[in-house]
Amino acid sequence: MFKKMYLHLFNRVTDALRALEAGDPAQARALLIAAQQECEEMYLSGGET
Repeated sequence: MFKKMYLHLFNRVTDALRALEAGDPAQARALLIAAQQECEEMYLSGGET
């Protein structure tokens, strides 16, 4: 489960960095917030193993 969460988060951070490089900090912020929420949901759905 943690590997899946890590890879998901890594990809979202990469997307956010691209948004920053493109001059769109609002999009970067939205991507990071979504990634945080998605990983939290993955963790809660997967249990504490």
